[in-house]
Amino acid sequence: VASVRETGLAVELVVAGTPRPLTPHVSLVAYRLVQEALTNTIKHSTAGSVTVTLTYEPDEVVVHVSDRGPRRANHHLTPQGTGAGLVGMRERVAAVRGEIESGPDDDGGFRLRARLPAASR
Repeated sequence: VASVRETGLAVELVVAGTPRPLTPHVSLVAYRLVQEALTNTIKHSTAGSVTVTLTYEPDEVVVHVSDRGPRRANHHLTPQGTGAGLVGMRERVAAVRGEIESGPDDDGGFRLRARLPAASR
């Protein structure tokens, strides 16, 4: 989050619930989701701000990243199958048996929401 803020993008980090240790694999997946979502905002969006929310629920952690700007002209969020971007996010989430959804939101921005198990399933 701090390094993305240095690019000039305003990033709000919200933590809800009681934070607790996650398994190393789930923790890494959550980190990579946030990292990739912020990178995609910089690359593909005209957004001036983005919100990252981590919600600790009893059995899972929810990662929600939402920007507030339309995509750049001539930029398409088409997965290339390289293991990066949206495809890579889906693969990482599937590896921990979580769920992910992403796409444009009603306000013209883009959002990603992933539900990851708080412990190994």
